[in-house]
Amino acid sequence: MSLSEIIIDIPAEHEKNVFGQFDVFARKIERSFQITLIVRDGAVKLLGEQAQAERAKRVLTQLVELSRRGNVITEQNVDYAISLVYENQEDELVEIDKDLICYTLQGKPVRPKTLGQKEYVDAIRGGMVTFGLGPAGTGKTYLAIAMAVTAFKKNEVARIILTRPAIEAGEKLGFLPGDLQSKIDPYLRPLYDALYQIMGAESFAKNTERGLIEVAPLAYMRGRTLDNAFIILDEAQNTTPAQMKMFLTRIGFGSKVVVTGDATQKDLAAGTTSGLDVAVKVVKGIEDIHICTLTNRDVVRHPLVQKIVKAYEEYEKKGNRASKGATRKKKS
Repeated sequence: MSLSEIIIDIPAEHEKNVFGQFDVFARKIERSFQITLIVRDGAVKLLGEQAQAERAKRVLTQLVELSRRGNVITEQNVDYAISLVYENQEDELVEIDKDLICYTLQGKPVRPKTLGQKEYVDAIRGGMVTFGLGPAGTGKTYLAIAMAVTAFKKNEVARIILTRPAIEAGEKLGFLPGDLQSKIDPYLRPLYDALYQIMGAESFAKNTERGLIEVAPLAYMRGRTLDNAFIILDEAQNTTPAQMKMFLTRIGFGSKVVVTGDATQKDLAAGTTSGLDVAVKVVKGIEDIHICTLTNRDVVRHPLVQKIVKAYEEYEKKGNRASKGATRKKKS
């Protein structure tokens, strides 16, 4: 093992952003590469095994570039930069950051943050129908809504239609008071939240009154032909095969469709086949339909969410292996 000392310059105005509050990101980089990071007289010294020190330098270089581009560095940025360096793909981090979709009402840029998200956004741009599959926190719905609002503002589509199956998440909520809209609003709340953040409640209300934006349960789609619209079906894992077929056959001329879902979070009755599972098998290979699968690596919520998703995946894999082993024993 050859120890080395590498010195890099990090501009003072970017130092706090790159190292994090109380140097939390710097400590993470030290632990990940087993190096020592020393800041002295405006220079950063990396001490450790040469290959690892070089990797740490590449991570810091990418983070500085993100900071120069006006980003607030997050733990997700640091974790992802570290993983990309180990795969010799760190240059992709800045390339991903160049893809600006839109700005939120507060002026925050909306961009893909991982290679999986970049592939998903590119698929939406280039295809007529895109399936976005993956666990919670991967930005499936949020990025789709950002793309829909952008297309709407550019007059690429005449309206936005957001829908999801109105099904209880493993709970019996009983009677809900109010009119029909009041009853279905709780199921559609995540869609409202994303729309409010990107376009604002006032603009949303105005366009809703004019019929240009529609948020409705999936049952409302039956019998309609949706031309020149950006249509998003969210939580598609909770559709039945009949519902999914009904939805996919609503597509009209000039429309763009995004179907999002997480196969691990079905709320259907036991024994019911998911329409999303069937649809992915049926439409696979059809031209102009893209199927993008996001993974726990694409989770962009709190880093703990990524660990939870990964832990559940490992737990379910063990359960599947155990059940297969038990089946083989019975047969023998």
